[in-house]
Amino acid sequence: MMNKIYKYRGAKIFLFLLFACLLSTSASAREHSAASFFTYAELTTLYEQETLPKPIEAKLNQLLTIPFIDNSHASATPLRFSQSTQLGDFLRVAHWNIECGLEYDAIEAVFGSEEQLAAMLDKDEFPLDSNKREMALEQAAMLRAADVIILNEVDFGMKRTEYRHIAADLAARLKMNYAFGVQFVELSPVHLSQELENASVKEKEFSEVIKVDPSRYKGLHGVAILSRFSLENVRLVPFKNQPYDWYQSEKASASMLEKGKRKIAGKIFLEETLREVRRGGRTTLLADISHARFPNGRVTIAATHLENRTKSMNRVKQLRELLNTVKDIRHPVVIAGDMNTSSSDLTPTSVRRELTKRFGNPQYWIRKGIGYVLGFGLIEDTVLDGLTFWRKQSDPTVRHISFLMPNSERKFFSTLEDFRFSDGGSFDFRGDEKRSYRNKNKPLANSNERGSKGFVNTYQVTRPIKFIGKYKLDWIFVKPADLKKPTDRNGSYRFAPHFGRTFVQVNETVKNRISDHRPMIVDLPLKEPPLNEKK
Repeated sequence: MMNKIYKYRGAKIFLFLLFACLLSTSASAREHSAASFFTYAELTTLYEQETLPKPIEAKLNQLLTIPFIDNSHASATPLRFSQSTQLGDFLRVAHWNIECGLEYDAIEAVFGSEEQLAAMLDKDEFPLDSNKREMALEQAAMLRAADVIILNEVDFGMKRTEYRHIAADLAARLKMNYAFGVQFVELSPVHLSQELENASVKEKEFSEVIKVDPSRYKGLHGVAILSRFSLENVRLVPFKNQPYDWYQSEKASASMLEKGKRKIAGKIFLEETLREVRRGGRTTLLADISHARFPNGRVTIAATHLENRTKSMNRVKQLRELLNTVKDIRHPVVIAGDMNTSSSDLTPTSVRRELTKRFGNPQYWIRKGIGYVLGFGLIEDTVLDGLTFWRKQSDPTVRHISFLMPNSERKFFSTLEDFRFSDGGSFDFRGDEKRSYRNKNKPLANSNERGSKGFVNTYQVTRPIKFIGKYKLDWIFVKPADLKKPTDRNGSYRFAPHFGRTFVQVNETVKNRISDHRPMIVDLPLKEPPLNEKK
């Protein structure tokens, strides 16, 4: 009898321990961290030593290959799909390069609530009952309806963004799950912070702006996916082809040509601050979402960011790597990101914005820093790469005509259009008047908004000069449920891209814009859309 009692109690203890273990495992699954963070001393070593000690090298490799994942909102909100008379039920995907998250409060307001955003709007810039105000609020409402949000240039533990974990903070506000993948460990702020410890009195005026908090600085920068669905099979895949070495190239002394480009700097100190010494490289963050109503029950989301400091041909190499990664996927695939399709090596910008990106607190730089360093007024925008052909400035997909009208970016799009998945599927290149915003019928119009000429630009400098300083850099590409030819208008439109939009007004709801890139959306119908029905 006693043996039975002991066995019974033993079984209860075993079950209790098993249940506790499962709870622990569940908690771990909800919030999975990648490798441990670098100490401040290790960050200094990352900057100073080209050949790293084995433990630091191993930690770096882990950070660059193991994503951060949090599925704690997996079942917090019932999953209700958006619906329209044109599409029926659909999944909405949004993409935005948020420029580090410099304007985090505005980003949170856009995705958070109309009341929060309306409270931020300047009454003079956005008068009540004005069309401008109505349009900005309408675009924000469309972004709030997104089921999946793909973000580029996302900070984690950087001074310029108040040491926020941008992806985690935004996901918590929106009650969404998230995955974050590290592209770079930023080292320039650490180096400059230490350099100014022995600086002159005047230079120490900058110390409060540049100096970082060793206890809070993590220096991580990357890509993120936020989702109302649980994120499964999450993986971080760095490109093998890294055409620009952000560590060696940025750490080396500026070449004569580069000094010419940075002539505006005037002082070596400013050239130092404009460098971005960092470890890591371009990467792709992939995750699956599942639902019984998805084609084959699953969709793969790929958030990527291709290199800007290189030639177009090297971005094609990175694209081919990405396509090889997703080739064997038999269900729908959505690829979105900053593809840097500018036909040039450097994206034009402004000195003020570059300084703000690195150190935050733009008011200080405007009032004291810039004037001290330059010794003359700030030239707002310097275009580094000269003139571009008018025909490709907002449409990098146009035909390449050797010698007469070359387009080095064309190969990127022909590679994508010619690609076939293992199951014979292709990316949707269609443009239909009744399935595209603005009723455009040219290639990719359904997935990416076209304007009066070419595509609506997703990036521009603060003060563009006509065609200079405007680019279509950001893209959304979709493999639908069953499409074998990328331009087949007689094929299925189930889970195919519809009404791709690029939002201008909502990005300009704060002074100097929320980001130098504009947000985008696309809608994917769960069934063959009612648009196909003959009336």
